[in-house]
Amino acid sequence: MKKKGFSRRKFLAAATTATIATAVSGPFKSSASGTGIWNKRHANLAVLGGAPVRPAGPIGPPWPYVDEQVVDSVVKTTRSGIWSRIQSRNGTVPTFEEAFAKLIGTKYSVGTGSGTQALSTCVEALGIGPGDEGITSPYTDFGTISSILTSRALPVLVDLEPDTYQLDPAEVEKRINKNTKAIMPVHIFGVACNMERIMAIARQHNLKVIEDACQAPLARYQGKGLGTIGDVGCFSFQASKPIACGEGGAVVGNDEQLMDACYTVQNRGANRKGSNATIGPKYRMNEFEGAILMGQFPGIKERFEIRNENANYLRSALKDFNALKPQRHYPGTESGAYYHFGMTYNKQEWGVDRSVFLKAVAAEGVSLGSYIPYHLHHEPWIDHILGLKSYKAMYSKSRLKAYKESMDLPNCDRIIKETMVSFAGSGTLLASRDEMKNIIDAIMKVYENRSRLKSV
Repeated sequence: MKKKGFSRRKFLAAATTATIATAVSGPFKSSASGTGIWNKRHANLAVLGGAPVRPAGPIGPPWPYVDEQVVDSVVKTTRSGIWSRIQSRNGTVPTFEEAFAKLIGTKYSVGTGSGTQALSTCVEALGIGPGDEGITSPYTDFGTISSILTSRALPVLVDLEPDTYQLDPAEVEKRINKNTKAIMPVHIFGVACNMERIMAIARQHNLKVIEDACQAPLARYQGKGLGTIGDVGCFSFQASKPIACGEGGAVVGNDEQLMDACYTVQNRGANRKGSNATIGPKYRMNEFEGAILMGQFPGIKERFEIRNENANYLRSALKDFNALKPQRHYPGTESGAYYHFGMTYNKQEWGVDRSVFLKAVAAEGVSLGSYIPYHLHHEPWIDHILGLKSYKAMYSKSRLKAYKESMDLPNCDRIIKETMVSFAGSGTLLASRDEMKNIIDAIMKVYENRSRLKSV
């Protein structure tokens, strides 16, 4: 990696193989709630006038990632005059598609203008449309749900497992009916869903699986890359993602016929031979997006590995800390993309609402958040589609009534309102090991002073 001030060599030099007890600054303490690690010189909470663990400001390098190689790639494309993928079979988009398929571990890849477009392309290519239903998560970007709505199918939302923030397979199975055509699991935060169970359910009920791996490039589960387990996988390269080009997305898969169908859909219905074969929007990735992606390609794996090293460090430090537990991983999870690093907040252990904790830890110079603040299963889009002529024509009155009533998802509500704490991982998890220690120090300092939080 050539970016000034940041390299794998420097990162590894800062890393240590010592145990968490000795690696983190300050003394090690155990408590009834798990591990307590903090620095005694920071005894007074910053929110109450004490010195912060670290100065205010971002942790890690700026994001999205930019270096001279990225800039040079964009300049080269600008000067070439090849600005659309249809101008050249050897442009940056076709080059990226080939390289990305190889990186993820599939035979084929089709670039799109966004992750939402990638998902929408798959829904249409699989023939899912009016009268059909697709099961997915309520805890995601609205683009996941929108991709099903665009084909006038019905997105069925099911509740989550409270400590993984992923689709609960038992709830998925309950919602399957004769109109269900697909499951669209979302690998939230770039960490695997319970794909073993989801694929078993799909096989049993003859359903297609569209993996929303938009947050999960390079992450692996049970020997396979996320996005390669289902019938097709979708990725996003939006500016905040671990691989970013502003907007942009990709579909990956091994079924040549299906991937050709995906190409045709995103190419406004025109197939690779130029014949206008079907219905489709223009979802093509442009050459500038391809140029940015190809420019950063040399360091993608390196950055992925550093994020995992830092995430594993944090997970080890917090694994027995009941007050703030890292996102639970399913057996077989080998690595994550860590779009966000998620933790479950236990109000009973802290004695205050999550908002107070977030305020206190932010004052220590470590910004944590609650990720998605809105409840997609209570948003206006539901009443909107229930009032559309198309949905009234394709779904029975009783089905639409039951659909409206199915939006009681208590685990998702608690995650959004009470328990989810996270930070964006794309840039933050590229920081030094000292900064990872600061994150732990800030959390533990606030924990050891939790009795004072009620006065915040």
